[in-house]
Amino acid sequence: MNPFEFLALVGGGVVAGAINAVVGSGSLVTFPLLLAFGYSPVLANVTNNVGVLPASLAATWANRHEFAGEWRRLGLILCFSAAGGAAGALLLLRLPSEAFDAIVPALIVLALVLVVAGPWIKRWTTRLHGGASHRDHRLATIVVAGLTAVYGGYFGAAQGVLLLALLSITMTGTLARANAYKNAMAAVANLAAALVFVAVTEVAWVAAAAIAIGSFIGGSLGGRYGRHIPQTAYRVVIVVVGLAALAYFLLS
Repeated sequence: MNPFEFLALVGGGVVAGAINAVVGSGSLVTFPLLLAFGYSPVLANVTNNVGVLPASLAATWANRHEFAGEWRRLGLILCFSAAGGAAGALLLLRLPSEAFDAIVPALIVLALVLVVAGPWIKRWTTRLHGGASHRDHRLATIVVAGLTAVYGGYFGAAQGVLLLALLSITMTGTLARANAYKNAMAAVANLAAALVFVAVTEVAWVAAAAIAIGSFIGGSLGGRYGRHIPQTAYRVVIVVVGLAALAYFLLS
């Protein structure tokens, strides 16, 4: 890897980390970068999963005050996130690479739809929570944790957006609370998947380190200051990069 590629991945990691901390789908920045630098789709996905992990950890730590009095409940939910993340990683490794090549374009389209629909989802869930009878749906939240973690362990891009949209429905409180849970659940799912990847398959460690450096910085900044940046700006970046990644898969 030459210095330009290393610095580009660090910069991409910063952007991805900040996006993951606030909106989600930051992997739609770093994953296409890895593809552009010649990594195979599966290796790029594995390397990206390991690289963006520090962003979720940093953002979770920055927003830990949102879990006050809820640590036991959070621990139970995170057990399902861990199981789902490991299951998704095993699916990635067990299924043939051709399956990944065929499935990923559909997952990218799903990710872009969720990103674009984010404002409408937010308004709808805000109206839903206006009812005084609304309560946290714990079982639904656990199911969301497990299923989205399988998705995250397999691919990961838009896992955060998907989580935030669903948690806004299954949980009460502000979007800041749902976002804090989203970051913690994504962090644990990605950690479980990363442990599987490190144990049984190849990781492009230099590239992963470059993304990790950037994502830690971006996740820390996004967790603290990201809410002051217009989310439209994040969405524009995600959509542009996501369309580029989709074009790569369809053309190749």
